[in-house]
Amino acid sequence: MDKLDKLIEEAMKDDDRALLKNTEELGYFALGLQQFRGKLGWVTWLIMAVQIVLFLAGIWCMTKFFAATDALPAVKWGITSSTLLLMAMNLKLSLWPQMQADRILRELKRVELMLLSRKQ
Repeated sequence: MDKLDKLIEEAMKDDDRALLKNTEELGYFALGLQQFRGKLGWVTWLIMAVQIVLFLAGIWCMTKFFAATDALPAVKWGITSSTLLLMAMNLKLSLWPQMQADRILRELKRVELMLLSRKQ
């Protein structure tokens, strides 16, 4: 918690502090697991399933690459393996912007809840 957060907390009333405690910021792993729920959770499940298949296929091609004795099969399996592994990594990294958007939306809802509680 930085200095600004401490100043905000000191300026709050008791009920606002309780509201702040109940809506604390989620950690990295909690945010990641939250992607599997909600309206678009099925998209995350699909992305992860395809990512796992691509990763396993890339590892299988990598074993073929290391087992190849000639140059042409080694190049074929090596390029295929690296392409599959890069595709798997891109799919996994495609979820990070959604995690960031969810963090921002959660904070906006938190502020909205605090403003609504002030009106009452």
